[in-house]
Amino acid sequence: MSTETPDNMNDSVTDDWAQALEEQSAASAGSSAADSAPAFDGNRSTPISAGGNPMQDIQMVLDIPVQLTVELGRTKVPIKYILQLAQGSIVELDALAGEPMDVLINGYLIAQGEVVVVNEKFGIRLTDIVTPSERMRRVSKS
Repeated sequence: MSTETPDNMNDSVTDDWAQALEEQSAASAGSSAADSAPAFDGNRSTPISAGGNPMQDIQMVLDIPVQLTVELGRTKVPIKYILQLAQGSIVELDALAGEPMDVLINGYLIAQGEVVVVNEKFGIRLTDIVTPSERMRRVSKS
C-alpha cells in the first residue's frame, strides 16, 4: 500500500516532467530568441523599466485558471451517425496521422505540438508557438 498523499504524488509527477524538460533542454543546442527578448508590461506595448519589479506584476495573474485543450482533430457528422456509435466505433477526423496537434487556451490556438509519453502519462511537446500578431489576426477573423 502506498503512503503517498495526493500532494506527494503531484510533486512526483512534477519532478518527472521537470526531468523530461531538462533532458530536452540538454538535447537542444543554442539559446532561443525568447531568452533575449525584453519583458513587457500588462498592456504589452512598452517594455518594463529597469527600476520596476516585473515579478510582482506577473504574480497578480499567475493563479488565474485557463482551459488548456489539446485537439487531435475535428469532424462534422449527422446526429443519426452519433446515435449509431457503439464501443469500438471509429470516428474519422480531419487531421492526418503524424500532424501536429493544436494547443488551445480558452478556445484560441496558441501552439502546436507532438504527443510524448513520460512515465505512462501523455503530454505534448510544443513544436511551434503562434506569435501574438498571428493570434490577433486569427481572432479578428472569428
